[in-house]
Amino acid sequence: MMNPKSNAIGFIGLGQMGGPMSANLAKAGFALAAFDAAGTEERAPDGVTVAGSVAEVAGASESIFLSLPNGTIVAEVVAEIAGNPGKVERVIDLSTIGIEAAVAAHATLAGAGIAYLDAPVSGGAKGAKAGTLTIMWAGAEDAGDGLGEAFDAMAKNVFHVGARPGQGQAVKLLNNFLSAVAMTATSEAVAFGLANGLEMKTILDVVNVSTGQNTASRDKFPERVLTGTYDAGFATALFAKDLKLYIESVARADAPAEIGAVVERLWREADKAMPGSDFTRMYEFIAG
Repeated sequence: MMNPKSNAIGFIGLGQMGGPMSANLAKAGFALAAFDAAGTEERAPDGVTVAGSVAEVAGASESIFLSLPNGTIVAEVVAEIAGNPGKVERVIDLSTIGIEAAVAAHATLAGAGIAYLDAPVSGGAKGAKAGTLTIMWAGAEDAGDGLGEAFDAMAKNVFHVGARPGQGQAVKLLNNFLSAVAMTATSEAVAFGLANGLEMKTILDVVNVSTGQNTASRDKFPERVLTGTYDAGFATALFAKDLKLYIESVARADAPAEIGAVVERLWREADKAMPGSDFTRMYEFIAG
């Protein structure tokens, strides 16, 4: 496979995650053609060639990165790439779309002779801006040849988790389930502490040097809840979407979901009660 730094690469989807990821690629010296259906010129970072369509990106790129909201949109974009392949050799899908959607995207692109890397990311908007994301990718191992520098521009940790498309999604979904459990349980625990006259900062100080510490107590609560900013940059709706995908995937795998079912219901209810909210407002939903 080619070294993408010596060839133009594409990036489709310049939202809250794709925008900073593409910016980090551009800063690292990659020649980047970018497109976003919501408006490329307004969203494209400095140093990026603005493309007018998916087909235009495909015509200019051997490797295309995707950062898109859901599996339906990914399916539409990969179908367009497969129908107008240009010089595309591989698509690296950084989106969280679920196992079945990743398998379907792989099949669509395989029919056009294009490799598919199922490569969701973790770390949120903060990690996307800082270039400290985790990338968990699945696909044929040689499909990742030459992508090291590009991955390094966006991520601190990169894992090849398996050969089958969908396995990257499986790791991402179980990770987001654990993150959702941490946020929900910490919200409930903090509300209990406050009801007993404790201060939130005191609770967090103790928990974060004790066995109950977790990502919510270490990061979300001190930086977003205690401060009252609620600005982690990831929507409650997206968490609810990911948990729905998790529960659906668990059912298909015939794996246990006793805790998962409760957590998925709570996030679904929170999204309904707080449309458009940042996911750290789960604390307000739980505390009442």
